[in-house]
Amino acid sequence: MDLAGYVSLTRQAGLQKAMQTVANNIANVSTTGYQREGVVFAEMVEMLPVEGGSVAMTDARGRYTDLLQGALSPTGGSLDFAIEGEGYFTVMTPAGERLTRAGAFTRDANGQVVNMDGHQLLDEGGGPVLIPFEIASINLSPDGTLSGDGQPIAQLGLVVPEDPTTVFREGGTLFRVDGNVAPVEPGASNIVQGFVEQSNVNAVWEMTQLIEVQRAYEFGQKLVEQEDERIKQVVQVLGQGS
Repeated sequence: MDLAGYVSLTRQAGLQKAMQTVANNIANVSTTGYQREGVVFAEMVEMLPVEGGSVAMTDARGRYTDLLQGALSPTGGSLDFAIEGEGYFTVMTPAGERLTRAGAFTRDANGQVVNMDGHQLLDEGGGPVLIPFEIASINLSPDGTLSGDGQPIAQLGLVVPEDPTTVFREGGTLFRVDGNVAPVEPGASNIVQGFVEQSNVNAVWEMTQLIEVQRAYEFGQKLVEQEDERIKQVVQVLGQGS
């Protein structure tokens, strides 16, 4: 395959990653707390073994997370929490602490507040939140103060990564931070009880994106096939001449 073919294949590989990302966004259009993901295309300039020679190729190396807040949906659940503003909850998973905006919680057999996957919700000090079952009334104030039967139980803390480039998506709504996190500035966010944050995916827009990426991929595939046919014809002509 010649240079044009390799350039086309790099574009095709990037478009395939974009297609997978858009399809994953569509699949999570109803996932609580899901933040849509996008692909960033980058240009790579490769030097050729000739004087002044170079070629530009494309690659979908970068990914980004859309931080636009999703709509808040009322549930009436006393352990359903939604973040209004910036920040993330912290949960403890078998792999360590992870960030999430999915705020549908419940209590496990020990009274610890956990998400739907059984990951413990952590308070601002990094400890698990425990609500004894004898407590009948659970209330959460906008600043994150969790109370049971009128008595404070825990203080939920929202955090943000200090360096966005150290954040990596794990699963649908979990994020790993390889750097440091910081508390959300006072007044920058509220925690709302009895609501969950819906996915911020716009299904119509994502479907439009999927169609555009598919068309671009099909066009690129035709270009690769045409280039392959051109090379075959050149080889045949040269073979006849010899």
